[in-house]
Amino acid sequence: MSKPATLLAGNVIGSRDSNFVVAEWRDAGSPSGPPRLIAPLHLHHLDDEAWYVLEGKLIVRVGDDDIECSSGSAVMVPRDTPHTYWNPDPTPVRYLLVMTAKIYGLIQEIHRMSERSRPALQELFRKHDSELL
Repeated sequence: MSKPATLLAGNVIGSRDSNFVVAEWRDAGSPSGPPRLIAPLHLHHLDDEAWYVLEGKLIVRVGDDDIECSSGSAVMVPRDTPHTYWNPDPTPVRYLLVMTAKIYGLIQEIHRMSERSRPALQELFRKHDSELL
């Protein structure tokens, strides 16, 4: 008898012990005005990262380029490339984030931080071979 696959919606497959991690995340949308970044501008010195949009739209800044990713499109950010991303619309976006276990560990530690001062974040990014810009 076969086992059912893991439901990914809102969850993560993989762990800090895996070669890669896939997360399905969403963003509720933003009011009009300047972008509300989902992640600050940063880079990873040793790790690539990719997004695949399931529903809605993301803008991913890759270096100096803003790439619009609508449902069914993907973008990859190579290591050592400054990047950030945001939902440009007031409607929700649902996307897959494909990352290394090291990037996933960084995200987990950011979410556990009680104090997110810039110096504390910079030190945490350095610990994960990344850089907050």
